[in-house]
Amino acid sequence: MEWTLEVVTLPVADLDRAKDFYETKCGFKADLDSEVAPGVRVIQITPPGSRCSFAMMTGLPPAPGQDAMAPGSLQGLQLCVTDIEAARAELAGRGVDVTPVRTLGARGWEDGKGDAEWSSFCFFKDPDGNGWTVQEAPSPLAER
Repeated sequence: MEWTLEVVTLPVADLDRAKDFYETKCGFKADLDSEVAPGVRVIQITPPGSRCSFAMMTGLPPAPGQDAMAPGSLQGLQLCVTDIEAARAELAGRGVDVTPVRTLGARGWEDGKGDAEWSSFCFFKDPDGNGWTVQEAPSPLAER
């Protein structure tokens, strides 16, 4: 049996503001924006090339046994790209407040792109404060 991670719930305060941020500033695609039941709205967004989407919603109570997440409380969502500098430039060019490229190495975090595979990152937050990590991968997912 395959266990595929396909949708992550992202807690936001304002669906329209969040949708605009992810579509306009990040360049992600809105796959769904629908009132799926009276008073329940779901927006599903997918980053280009991703096999996993994220959903933002209002009007839906937490699933049994789960707690509601406060807007901005999700941290460490991670995207992988094959060119960290180009990804950072694209985000910054679209108006996203993204950190400089940083490398994680033996001395901790340092500015600039590293030489080791998987060691270069940049970071940004959405308008609610949900934290995203962008990491450089050595090849596209389909080739790994």
